[in-house]
Amino acid sequence: MTAPVPHAVPRSVPLGAALIAAGVVQFTVAMAVVQAKYPGYSDFSNYISDLGNTATSPWHEVFNVSIILLGLLAFVGVLLSWEAFPSGASRPVGLALVLIASLAAIMVGLFPENVNPSVHDTVSLLVFAPGGVALVVLGGGMHARSGWQWLRGPSVVLGLVTLVSLGYYVPTQASNTTWGPGLIERLIVAPILIWGFLAALQLLRRAREPSLDRRLTG
Repeated sequence: MTAPVPHAVPRSVPLGAALIAAGVVQFTVAMAVVQAKYPGYSDFSNYISDLGNTATSPWHEVFNVSIILLGLLAFVGVLLSWEAFPSGASRPVGLALVLIASLAAIMVGLFPENVNPSVHDTVSLLVFAPGGVALVVLGGGMHARSGWQWLRGPSVVLGLVTLVSLGYYVPTQASNTTWGPGLIERLIVAPILIWGFLAALQLLRRAREPSLDRRLTG
């Protein structure tokens, strides 16, 4: 088996990784806090976006600002750490999809579900679908020589969980027959958040690895 080829990692990578991780953590915490302040909220029957509903959610500002931050931090973080992701065709395709999902997350916060439902639904789908496809595409590029091989299986599995859940969610939403819509939506979103945190950890790990130049001169 051929060993991974070490190479210099850009200095921007640790910052990019930190931004991605911070975005995921702050959004996860914000969801929990806003949910605790929402009377009668249910993970099973309430949509995630209900937390940002300006008419019914007492702390809607916190949720909407948090998801905007998630999108901004993920977008900038990916750009800063771009070169540390596995090279090859999967990188530009997969990361472009992540950037699309990040921009769409910003729009979700700017257009709460009760303010402009049609726009909100569209941008939500642009978070879900590109996010799920991105995980599968990027996972496919995590071969042995990339140094990312440990995340290959989890990336593909997490992406498929998102896409299969979305495949059930969209048509049943149209016919108003979705079973446990809040639960299904969480099965769409949670894998993307989990992957983001794992990818940030891997980026930090790569940034600490000695480059080929340092090994030759050390």
